[in-house]
Amino acid sequence: MKVVRGSESRGERGATFTGETELRRLLGAQEPGGMAASLVRFEDGSRTHWHTHPGEQLLYILEGQGRVGTADEEFVVGPGDVVHAAPGERHWHGAAPGQSMTHLSVTNVGPPEWFEAPE
Repeated sequence: MKVVRGSESRGERGATFTGETELRRLLGAQEPGGMAASLVRFEDGSRTHWHTHPGEQLLYILEGQGRVGTADEEFVVGPGDVVHAAPGERHWHGAAPGQSMTHLSVTNVGPPEWFEAPE
């Protein structure tokens, strides 16, 4: 068993987001192909670039109003909603315009492959 204290994670900003976004890596994979967890806060309409995951991704919306999308569809999400992205599914996620949104992200298998920013 491993316990990671909340005070051990540091916020970071990356080049794979549009707008103001803070990512906190809570737990890295403990075994090859294992789960990783991050807490992400998106401000006023900010969102991820397009990306895919080699494994599954689960998003649990904690607060605010967000959007998630693929090339074919887009959904509005809020607290308590769960989003599942299948392995290899090209998608993006973030806050709705004028809103903020925080989600817990759990992934497995490995890191995402990043692409261009959504239009």
